[in-house]
Amino acid sequence: MKQASGQWLESAEMDLGSIGQIIQREDLTPIAAFHAQQCVEKCFKAVLEEHSKKVPKEHSTLKLYGLDDLYIEARYPGELGLLPNGKPSLVDAQQLYDFARNVHEQVKRTLGG
Repeated sequence: MKQASGQWLESAEMDLGSIGQIIQREDLTPIAAFHAQQCVEKCFKAVLEEHSKKVPKEHSTLKLYGLDDLYIEARYPGELGLLPNGKPSLVDAQQLYDFARNVHEQVKRTLGG
């Protein structure tokens, strides 16, 4: 694995660690959702880096599962919160965490980490 790819994955792992510290706090579910999006975005950037593709310096690299909306809304809170139905529940946060952890594990395994 290229050094830069590994650094993206390490940064993604920090996001997972952050989620792990707050996942049981209902008041922090928007932050958990934000870190889940960041983790997945960084994993995708690791794949781009590994294949010598241009890594965008923007955050709209994800269209999958509406994760772009999580990032945008986390940065600019509005009346509706992060998800279409409002602030993420503890169940939502856990599902996003599981999804991000799964993406991280698969990318890390695929890139030989």
